[in-house]
Amino acid sequence: MSPRRLAAAAALSRVGARLFNMPSEPESGIPKHRFPDAIDVPDATATDGTIREVRGRTCVFYSGYWIKYYNPPPESLAAKKALIEALTRRLFNHVEHGVNIPGFRLAEAREAYERETDPERKRVNGAMLAGALFNRATAIFTKLVELQAEGVEVEPDDALMKECGDYLLEALELGRLVRHRGGDEGIDELWGEPFKAFSQPIATFYQSRYLKIAQTMRDIDRITGTIAATFEGSKQLPALKPLLDELAEAAKHKCEILRTDPVIFSVWPAFVVASDRLRRVQPRLPPAPSLLAIHEAQEANRILKVGTALVSHIVRARVPMPKSTRELIDRCDRFRRTFLDPKLGGPAASDGSPQRALPP
Repeated sequence: MSPRRLAAAAALSRVGARLFNMPSEPESGIPKHRFPDAIDVPDATATDGTIREVRGRTCVFYSGYWIKYYNPPPESLAAKKALIEALTRRLFNHVEHGVNIPGFRLAEAREAYERETDPERKRVNGAMLAGALFNRATAIFTKLVELQAEGVEVEPDDALMKECGDYLLEALELGRLVRHRGGDEGIDELWGEPFKAFSQPIATFYQSRYLKIAQTMRDIDRITGTIAATFEGSKQLPALKPLLDELAEAAKHKCEILRTDPVIFSVWPAFVVASDRLRRVQPRLPPAPSLLAIHEAQEANRILKVGTALVSHIVRARVPMPKSTRELIDRCDRFRRTFLDPKLGGPAASDGSPQRALPP
């Protein structure tokens, strides 16, 4: 058994009385951006977890961002059940098709996974097994809540509680095999959330989500900032930055709110419109463009489409997608080196090649 699984399994025995904490650690070097409607609080006066009124909104501060604060529901099995069900629905909404296998088919899914020898097919079977494990755990937890509603005491060390935790833990281990619905990368953060919601107090889980939202906002700023820096000085795309700024702010606002919040009816349309405006942008070509100019326009168009789609994926999942973000930044770097730095006289590296002109 892996050290990660041993540690999580040991902590699982303390579920209920003293539930363990699995908050995500903030990454160093996170930029200190704020929303336009945030109060101007010096960084030294606001530490992670600080809650303040920010121009009529109750906000919590994490990793340089003020995020709209929601009171967690009271601790109960029923509240945990509702939270796990919501997280599981959200999970299946963002991952590849075909993995939402009913829990009663768990034995079939496991047998197929163990029998498969082709590595690519085995990955898909593993994703299907993870889905069946999640649904079986949710079904068990639902029954436990129903028993509690009938007056039956459900202890933290109950055999069914342990079985539920074991299923979620195994699903978490298999989460690395599951891809995002876009097909690019897995979203381990989503697969870990139902297990965290099961094993942590609800208030602690909410705290870990605020930190993850702040990290998501940071990546939105990185993506839009990188694209803006990539096309700085471009004659084909001279007015891109205001559209990127609009997308970044709308995306961060969408990240911080719940779907049940009444402001969704203004926040979601703003994000959709900002995304559509960026998608519709077309590079400007001269009447008789050179082959190089055509290639530049084609690659610029691809970067805008990929970047807009990535922001959309991140916003809807409300978790970072580091692999895809890194690939986009590298792609922007190559574009800048190939098409713009030679024309704009960018600084040269020691080997004579144009130096990186993008933000870190």
